[in-house]
Amino acid sequence: MSADWPTRLAERAAARRAAGLWRLRRTRVEGSAPRDFAGNDYLGLARDPRLAEAMAAGARRFGAGARASHLVSGHLEVHEALEHRLAELTGRPRALLFSTGYMANLGTLQALGEADTRLFQDRLNHASLLDGATLAKCASRRFHHRDLDDLERLLTRAPAESPRLVVSDGVFSMDGDVADIAGLAATTHRHGAWLMVDDAHGLGVLGDQGDGCVGRAHGVEAVPVLVGTLGKALGTGGAFVAGSEALIEHLIQFARPYVYTTAQPPGVAAATLAALDILAAEPERRERLRTLIARFRAAATGLGLPLMDSPTPIQPLVLGDGQRVLAWAARLAERGLAVGAIREPTVPHGKARLRITLSAAHSDADLDALLDALAECRAKDAGQPQEIAP
Repeated sequence: MSADWPTRLAERAAARRAAGLWRLRRTRVEGSAPRDFAGNDYLGLARDPRLAEAMAAGARRFGAGARASHLVSGHLEVHEALEHRLAELTGRPRALLFSTGYMANLGTLQALGEADTRLFQDRLNHASLLDGATLAKCASRRFHHRDLDDLERLLTRAPAESPRLVVSDGVFSMDGDVADIAGLAATTHRHGAWLMVDDAHGLGVLGDQGDGCVGRAHGVEAVPVLVGTLGKALGTGGAFVAGSEALIEHLIQFARPYVYTTAQPPGVAAATLAALDILAAEPERRERLRTLIARFRAAATGLGLPLMDSPTPIQPLVLGDGQRVLAWAARLAERGLAVGAIREPTVPHGKARLRITLSAAHSDADLDALLDALAECRAKDAGQPQEIAP
């Protein structure tokens, strides 16, 4: 590869295009947006006018921006109120706001990981957790996906005197399956390790109160480090870490992405408080979502589509070949349906997929349109020599 920077960038771009892995950014134009089966707005709150009004009111009261980091002068009373509410929702003593989920994971792993720390991650963890391990600069191993026996083997081999941290997604963002939280907690506890769970895609969706796949069901003793995201089911933006008093104070002192970042805009915090009110007051949103998931899975099974074992709003159809995924996504787009076309390196080679996501905001007509379009894609592929991946 050339040492000349413009040439080097051009060569890398050409290689990615040739591999069929070039990513495109599309601008959504208000009033012309397709039916969205690609986003993560699971409860349909992102466009709820109550959140928009709360955001505007928060901006009018506190200003459009926080103006400084939390540790300088940017930690406002609306941030403090939101942290208290998030701690209450998840059954933890305290919570700490971060500007994004990526930053929460980077900051937490960087702050907890030291030279003698041993870190163990599920092989399918989100990129932010994998990058956080790199930032932590400690020894890191990845165990087979949802394989407690493999984790047990790795923990047994780790030096007993080393601090050990096990890290897992709660809901895996590309597969839609859910971690065995109880099993992870028992395994880590048996080895004197700590467990960290990123429940980005479970918060608001799973749990009796929308508190996620960890939440109040698995207390701080079982899951000492809990990460949640506000920009998915809650419809706003930002993230938080919840845990013990000692954990939160440690992050305030040592998590560089927290210390050196301007605090979340106060209007976003105000909108999130409104979202939490709606989450508590309108459980029918979660019930609607469960109904849509069950209906989609029953119909997709009837169509012979390659479903994965997902009980969540994330419903991937693994087609195997990246070009086939792009072709299906293009056919769906022609019908006014937006879906995620996921290829390597986000997923392993040969596991390219349509990442279909469901929302409580979807109507029955929306779901019917999606299923009709998928049936059409299936029919057009019927005479092709390739087989849909099992």
